[in-house]
Amino acid sequence: MEPELWITTLFNRALASPANALLDVLHIKHDSARPWADWMVCEILVVLFIVVLFAFLRTRLSVDKPGKLQHIFELFYEFVHASSEEMVEHNPNKYIPFFGTIFLFIFCMNTLGLIPGFVAPTMSPAVPMGMALSLFVFYNAVGIKAHGFGYIKQFLGPVWWLVILIFPVEVVSHFARPLSLTLRLYANMFAGEQVTNTFVALTKLVVPVAFISLHAFACILQAYIFMVLAMAYVGGAVSHEH
Repeated sequence: MEPELWITTLFNRALASPANALLDVLHIKHDSARPWADWMVCEILVVLFIVVLFAFLRTRLSVDKPGKLQHIFELFYEFVHASSEEMVEHNPNKYIPFFGTIFLFIFCMNTLGLIPGFVAPTMSPAVPMGMALSLFVFYNAVGIKAHGFGYIKQFLGPVWWLVILIFPVEVVSHFARPLSLTLRLYANMFAGEQVTNTFVALTKLVVPVAFISLHAFACILQAYIFMVLAMAYVGGAVSHEH
């Protein structure tokens, strides 16, 4: 068994009781002495970081004298806004907070693994799966909200006499989306982390800089891909061109 992170040890010493109580209620098997896993603790840290970051940003917002942090997030907003307008034709502004949260959350989780003493939560299959299932529920919910019972038309194909063929294919493809999202994010982050760690162990500092940079780029790219796929799924769900 790999040694747990120092901060996970602190959680297991100080907060083992509430974690055990929650896991018992959910009937999840666990080690009562070590209920907190590294990915759980690191994911909580990312959530706290984002909450603190935006709480700090909110106090610094200014129309006349915007600071550097405000400029950065204004550029980020424009980036998400432009991307959503390309992917979602009907009322894209409504979903910008969701898309932006997806990108920022995954990006922060991915890059946390680059900091010594921490791991990327996305290296655990449970985290990408949770993100994928959340997206699956969300885009189907907005599709149903936009079309009501007519949402089922998206699964029936363009002509009625192909329904018997198109419907099962569409259903399978939709249910396969959470699996593909999970595997894509998890596999890329796990592989990148393993390659980087291997070269760090073999050559220490000089050569691994290139691999660390490549892994950092992969962290951004995977967050972007997940966000773009979310836009595509939401755009398809709310589309009126059946």
